[in-house]
Order: sequence, then C-alpha cells, then structure tokens
Amino acid sequence: MSNFRFAIFDSAIGRCGVVWGERGISAVQLPMGSEDKTRGRILQRYGDIAEAAPPAEVQGAIDGMAELLSGKPNDLKDVVLDLAEVPEFHRGVYDIARTIPPGKTMTYGDIAKRLGGVELSRDVGQALGRNPCPIVVPCHRVLAAGDKPGGFSANGGVVTKLKMLEIEGAVVNYTPSLFD
Repeated sequence: MSNFRFAIFDSAIGRCGVVWGERGISAVQLPMGSEDKTRGRILQRYGDIAEAAPPAEVQGAIDGMAELLSGKPNDLKDVVLDLAEVPEFHRGVYDIARTIPPGKTMTYGDIAKRLGGVELSRDVGQALGRNPCPIVVPCHRVLAAGDKPGGFSANGGVVTKLKMLEIEGAVVNYTPSLFD
C-alpha cells in the first residue's frame, strides 16, 4: 500500500480519516474518540502509509462527507472509490447501499432480495460490517428487520449509527429494550 496516502479531517461527529490511492478512495475511518486514535487505527489497518494533503478530488469527497455529517443532504454519488480488494458480493451490497438517499433507510432484507434472496440477509450484514468506506457507502442507512438498528461496527456502535441517521433526518422508530 505504499502508493496510498491518508488525511484526517473535521466533521460534526469528530475527526475522521480518509485513505486514497491512484484509483480513488479506499477507506474512510470514522472517529475513534481522539485524532491520535483515529490516526492509529488507519496506520494499524493500512501499514506505514504517509499522511498528506489531499488532492482536489479527495478534498471534494472530504467536503461532501463533512457537509453530510453537518446535516446537508449530499448523496456522495460522485465520490470515486477503489474497492478492488473487496469481494464481489460486498461490492454489490455497497453499490445498492450507495443508492439510499440521505434521510432514508433500507433493511438488510431489502438489499438481500435485490441480490438474490432474503436468505442472504446475514451475508449483507457481514458485508456492511466490513465496509471500508463508511459515510460514502452509507451502511448506517441499513437497518435490521422491524426497523431495529442492527449492528454497527464503528466506534460508539449503534449510538453512532443512530446519531448519523438523526443528523440526516431519518425517522427510526426504535426504542431499545432489555431484549435487543
């Protein structure tokens, strides 16, 4: 990954990170509680890559993500991703997730049906749990059956997912119970 670079940027939910290479953005890191922890997670996952000023197209993506996280409806559809290292099934899940507009949601089952059958719901959830580009691939907009939040592997878990949905104006009729 020697030709990859990364940058840390401000957002309404904290300091995020972005990793890019020649073919586009290959990762987005949600805040880890502090800038140092966010930077550390990027280096842990991607090795000894250099921090650098983002080129224009990456800066455009950063600006779009910051806008979205501040409540402006930006669908980020023009952001070029490099998902060459991602399994084909996962790319299919991510392509569908990217069609969900800000403020709207789908379920794991909805995506699974579009990929061949509701029995793929668990596979859809696993693919979203490994999403290398949260925000751009809006895995936070995908809910479990009954509009329950389902999982969220980012720092803060489901609380972060619900916060991101709230910022976007999505209506999630969910009250946590002891049995969730």
